[in-house]
Amino acid sequence: MADDQHEEVSKKVSAEEEIRRGITVMRRVVQGRSRGIILDVCWNNQGQLIEPNGHTLTSFIGALVRNEIPITCDDWRNKELNESKEKIWSEIKRCFNIEEERRGFCMKLAGKLLRGFQTFLSSKFLKDADGNFVDAELPKKYESLISAEEWEAFKSKRQDPVFQRISATNRERASSPAYPYRKGRVGYGRLEQSMLQKEESSETSLPAHVLWKEARVGKSGVPQEEVLHVYQKCEELSQSLSPDDTKGILSRALDVPEYSGRVRGKGFGVTPTSLSIKKGKAPSNRELHARLEAMQAELDALRREREASASTVYRDASDKNSINCTFQPNIPEGISHCQLYLSSPYYRMVGKGKVHNVSGVLLHTRELPAGCLKVSVDIAVEPNAALPYPSDDSDATTVHEAVGSFVAWPTNLICVGYETPTKSKSKDNVIPQHTESTVSRKELQENEVSNASAQQKKEVSNASARVKSSGAKKTVARKKPTTKYRSCLRIFLEMTDIPTGGVRNVHMEVGIFGFDYDQMIGNEDFMQVFGHEEIGVNVVNTYIRFLYDKLMRPNDLDESFGFLAPATVNLGLILNRPDTVTEYILRILNDNKDAEKLFFIPFNTGGHWLLFAINPIREIVYYLDSLGNDWTTYPDMKVLIDTVLQAFRVQRDIQTSRRGANSITWIKVACPQQRNQIDCGYFMLRFMRDTLALGRLMIPTDYFEEFKCAFYTKDQVDEIKEEWCQFMIELNVFS
Repeated sequence: MADDQHEEVSKKVSAEEEIRRGITVMRRVVQGRSRGIILDVCWNNQGQLIEPNGHTLTSFIGALVRNEIPITCDDWRNKELNESKEKIWSEIKRCFNIEEERRGFCMKLAGKLLRGFQTFLSSKFLKDADGNFVDAELPKKYESLISAEEWEAFKSKRQDPVFQRISATNRERASSPAYPYRKGRVGYGRLEQSMLQKEESSETSLPAHVLWKEARVGKSGVPQEEVLHVYQKCEELSQSLSPDDTKGILSRALDVPEYSGRVRGKGFGVTPTSLSIKKGKAPSNRELHARLEAMQAELDALRREREASASTVYRDASDKNSINCTFQPNIPEGISHCQLYLSSPYYRMVGKGKVHNVSGVLLHTRELPAGCLKVSVDIAVEPNAALPYPSDDSDATTVHEAVGSFVAWPTNLICVGYETPTKSKSKDNVIPQHTESTVSRKELQENEVSNASAQQKKEVSNASARVKSSGAKKTVARKKPTTKYRSCLRIFLEMTDIPTGGVRNVHMEVGIFGFDYDQMIGNEDFMQVFGHEEIGVNVVNTYIRFLYDKLMRPNDLDESFGFLAPATVNLGLILNRPDTVTEYILRILNDNKDAEKLFFIPFNTGGHWLLFAINPIREIVYYLDSLGNDWTTYPDMKVLIDTVLQAFRVQRDIQTSRRGANSITWIKVACPQQRNQIDCGYFMLRFMRDTLALGRLMIPTDYFEEFKCAFYTKDQVDEIKEEWCQFMIELNVFS
């Protein structure tokens, strides 16, 4: 109540004389009821009292509590109080238009007001200025509410050593709060209402951390630096965490112990139930054991599959149905156009593409089998021809299905340029003439002549073999790859506290974003990947850690590529704190100014992910947006990046003409386009992945020839998810 907000006026005046305001009895409400006036009560979406009449109802309940409940009450849940509670509720319904379902809230509020009244009496009348106990008489002001016996019993309980010990502990805990509340009796509900009305917003609620910050702004109108620091951390976390999460943004930013059922930054009356936040039922021991056995069986199957994949050897080309093609083509280093051949059931060209003869190259994050190179299939000459080595990470089993993707191909069946592997000229070696599946006779003759000298130099012997003239062997369709890592990770998580609010840390070393920190990851992040939802910054950052560990460092690409933290470079910070963003980018660029390097910036506009790739030495900015927008859509972003590159130019002491001072090159890349409102994050991750896979510092305007497509398929998006889940398992985040 308002009584406990009066301050001591003079030490010479007694506490009772000091309180000039009379006891609140809410005559206006009672008299209005006599005239037939019933007051309406309003509630917000979280079930909190708001205006009009929210303050009036609170004061009325306080007056009823003081009249009906003795101050000696220690347990509000005592059944002996049921009759008094019923009377309080009956009086509330007589004066206010209120639903029966609001009774629980009103009773909780009544208990809170009773405790406040007890604290007020104790601090004002039973303690001196130093906090020592004073044996005071019953204040005359409250003789109508408190009997002499109740007052003596109340004093006795307040002198009890157990009560004093608990009181001292609570007083110490509540003293000198780091972030004091500065809105008096307004409360979060009415504060939120006033903020929405002031902004003329159509929203019905505000994020918890926004309310929390405003509640700590005093009369000066300027929040403390510590409050702003927490708020800024919340803004960064808000890109990935749900504001309705009970262990969400504000709790994680404050990093303090919590108790079950608390919702920070929302105030009295808001619970996980009122926010419709459901907690999953804890599994029984029997269910846990069953899941553990299923998980172990799946892990064993994955292990056997991996071992079998690693030990698989291509069928010997000397099979009775094939040619012993021992020709080893001279494949130059780098990426070259090539023709792709098969030797069974007869020798023929089945496709065209590009071979990636690059040291340390991986196929879907795995090492290539012995005797193979990584190829991208561009054209299917024989669409139904079976792939020699179908990948476990792709559902492609035929050459046609592999168009636009990467597969492993035996080196002896790859021909660079227009060369064709030389075969034995045995009389039994008959080349069937099929319009689509074979090479023309003229092309074969020309290639055999050109390969004759190469064959002598390399001393390659070609044995003859009988080639059956039957058509290509039909392949058995393989099952599409299962979501094995996602399923496995989901089982792991269900056996931890993560689904109920627990978090884990993924270490991000300084080489990734230029600073060392632990990336928090929680249940919402895993659900985004499991349920194909829009991904947040936590998923993006941890996938970048995957790219750094699996693609960059093993191939020494960290000398040519870098990342900028999306939590530090985003549209929200550019609009609110551009100096912070500028300083961060300049620091990273200056730390790497001695060599040409391409920096990836995963950029979040508030509801959409896109990618910038900046080459600061050449002053080139590649813009990749899966929605097809132009960079002019975000003018503040373009201005900041231009400013940073110009400042970087000055620090490098590069002289330019006036005309060339603003000659920063912006290139809009015709990258694959998403076909829904969810995939932007996954597309953005693939853009970085594709670039790192090729190891090139220049991104073509029409995108890389090796990965060019109108859009990424569901399987290509799922590949990102599987890589992320596999990496989470490797990091053992569920432990």
